[in-house]
Amino acid sequence: MPVEKVPDIVVGRLPIYLRALTYLAEEGLEVVSSQELARRLGISSAQIRKDLSHFGEFGKQGTGYEIAYLREQLRQILHIQGVWPVALVGCGALGRALANYQGFVAKGFEITKVFDNDPAIIGQTVGGKTVLDAALMPQVICENNIRVAIVAVPSSAAQATVDTLVKCRVQAILNYAPINISVPPGVQVQNIDPSVHLQRMTYYL
Repeated sequence: MPVEKVPDIVVGRLPIYLRALTYLAEEGLEVVSSQELARRLGISSAQIRKDLSHFGEFGKQGTGYEIAYLREQLRQILHIQGVWPVALVGCGALGRALANYQGFVAKGFEITKVFDNDPAIIGQTVGGKTVLDAALMPQVICENNIRVAIVAVPSSAAQATVDTLVKCRVQAILNYAPINISVPPGVQVQNIDPSVHLQRMTYYL
């Protein structure tokens, strides 16, 4: 079945399965049942089996899933066999934290270019990378064939930043600006706004 026909909510659970399998492998386990995965993730075993069935048959009845094999299959499905270069736009407090975060590479991503438009920040070294002038984004991103970007700019600058990234053929954008942005078909956007998640939780308090 083509990936385009797989429900997005299913695709969204695949990284969660991959993370759980990584923890299991680190514990020294070689095989896991859908029931054990379900117990650890709080997702029904039937849902796990149904999600994975969109992409093939990975387990054996009565045995479960071979962890190393399923991890590799999920990495291929998610296209993270290698490491994707990532452009980070915005080097304020949040941008600096992201640039210095060491956990991206193990998950298949590496921030290779950092941009900002503040003259006081341009030229600084952050996360081992020299901060470049945002005006150079079209040239640098196109020359380096970067297809993934993280946006950590103020909401007032977010749409213009994303428009520039789209013109540079960036196709996957992680948006930390607290605003919904518009992109053309074929460009994937994930919006991350911690305050929204906090407000969702306080409803239950």
